Amino acid sequence: MGEQKERMLRGELYRDSDPELVADRRRAQRLCDAFNRTEAEQEQRRGELLRELFGAFGAGSWIMPRFQCDYGFLIEIGANSFLNYDAILLDCAPIVIGDDVSIGPRCQLLIALHPMNDHEMRRQRWESAAPIRIGDNVWFGGGVIVCPGVTVGEDTVVGAGSVVTRDLPDRVFAAGNPARVIRSL
Repeated sequence: MGEQKERMLRGELYRDSDPELVADRRRAQRLCDAFNRTEAEQEQRRGELLRELFGAFGAGSWIMPRFQCDYGFLIEIGANSFLNYDAILLDCAPIVIGDDVSIGPRCQLLIALHPMNDHEMRRQRWESAAPIRIGDNVWFGGGVIVCPGVTVGEDTVVGAGSVVTRDLPDRVFAAGNPARVIRSL
């Protein structure tokens, strides 16, 4: 494993132009393209492609096309979870989705970070990433965006269109931009 990939996996600044990382992204893109071309009757083929793409893909889970990710191998999805149409998971760091999770259409889990104060490093395309963890039995309404480093607790519901910028505890309803806890569940 090369230096840039090791740096990425440690959560340090790295260059995504590294040939090893480019090859890993191309592999993921080929698998995503194949998945997105499947027909409705090809459920078994979809499952095969997702198991090849992801680090873990739980029994009874399914994803609707169109689906996009960066690497795939850093994504773990538990059992009986569902991602609706047009999900985007940018996985330069681990994304762990628990069991029985329902993710609405056009949701985005975004883990990439870019240097804010060092303009030259940003110009040179340095980046880092922070993991996202989604607890069991979470439900995201359509269009939810989850930002880097966020953990969403078990049994939590996030309203449609919300932008989750910080951790959410177990058993709450949260909504807004930025998302805030509205009430306990």
